[in-house]
Amino acid sequence: MNKSKNYVFTSESVTEGHPDKVCDQVSDAVLDEILKTDPNARVACETFVTVGMMIIGGEITTNASFDPQTISRNIIKNIGYDDPKYGFNYKTCGILNAIGKQSPDISQGVDIGGAGDQGIMIGFATDETEELMPMPIVLAHKLTKRLAKVRKEKILPYLGPDGKSQVSIEYANGKPKRIDSIVLSSQHTEDILDETGKKIKNQYIDEIIQKVIFDEIDNNMLDKNTKIYVNPTGKFVIGGPQSDTGMTGRKIIVDTYGGMAAHGGGAFSGKDPSKVDRSASYAARFLAKQIVASKIAKKCTIELSYAIGVREPISIMVDTMGSSNVPSEIIEKAIRENFDLTPGGIIKMLDLKKPIYLNTASYGHFGRENFTWEKTDKKNIFENLQ
Repeated sequence: MNKSKNYVFTSESVTEGHPDKVCDQVSDAVLDEILKTDPNARVACETFVTVGMMIIGGEITTNASFDPQTISRNIIKNIGYDDPKYGFNYKTCGILNAIGKQSPDISQGVDIGGAGDQGIMIGFATDETEELMPMPIVLAHKLTKRLAKVRKEKILPYLGPDGKSQVSIEYANGKPKRIDSIVLSSQHTEDILDETGKKIKNQYIDEIIQKVIFDEIDNNMLDKNTKIYVNPTGKFVIGGPQSDTGMTGRKIIVDTYGGMAAHGGGAFSGKDPSKVDRSASYAARFLAKQIVASKIAKKCTIELSYAIGVREPISIMVDTMGSSNVPSEIIEKAIRENFDLTPGGIIKMLDLKKPIYLNTASYGHFGRENFTWEKTDKKNIFENLQ
């Protein structure tokens, strides 16, 4: 991509009622419930949902007592699938428990402090927003969070739990210039179909788009040429698991950087922190954010790689994408000298053996202040690098 020219970049987000996000939340709720009493548990919980049915499986080794039926029904209820009109109901859906134990072939490597799997993990940060995240995914998440808020607070009482947003930003010389288009799609009840499409679109603009863009972002980003699409097919009554299957880990780009950065391919939800898919991705984001927060770079990608059963990362790669005068090898040296990137070191550094994971399962794992990997308390390590 030639950053000297204008280009348009698009990211999407989904609400907690999207079938894939329902599954992510159930998997992370199971993990949290186990970690409350067994912080050393090995958890890899996967969830599948379809019409009227949910299956919870995976590998879990723990001495904690937990009830997947109760956990999952509570999550489904809290999301808002509490009425038959939405096509899925926490009271009546079938739930199948198919959980097994972690393979001893894996656990023998993890028990000595090694990584729970091989793989590559990516962290990214950019100075184009105060969250040090790409603007398209930041705005997409803000829109879906607002969708959920106006539904739950009955501001737009006809909305259902399932919904999506998509934001396209025009960049000029590598910097956000304007919003090219916004797409909002949300499940709704049948009764609003008597209303004109224009009236519904105006309500979305007034209660969702305006509240996000005008109240939280520079409103100059919207102009007369910005295209706004609301429920583009004209109807979104059938939604959620009634219309689409869901699975844990199918929204990995929504969960991370909206496609602005590379992705190692591993999902996060349902995995305890011995799985570097999750913990090392958080550590890579933490490192990238320190580097950008220190102002030695405007953008930074960190790649970490691991081998199953091996403690130390196989490789550490730093790429500031031409935005820094500090050579990448000097930054990498500072990382190696100051950060323990073994699985145990990451867990200790970011305090990951706590029931914190349900809160990560919707609206992104990054760019939110309440997570340890979003702190910038180590930026001083990089501030004086030459």
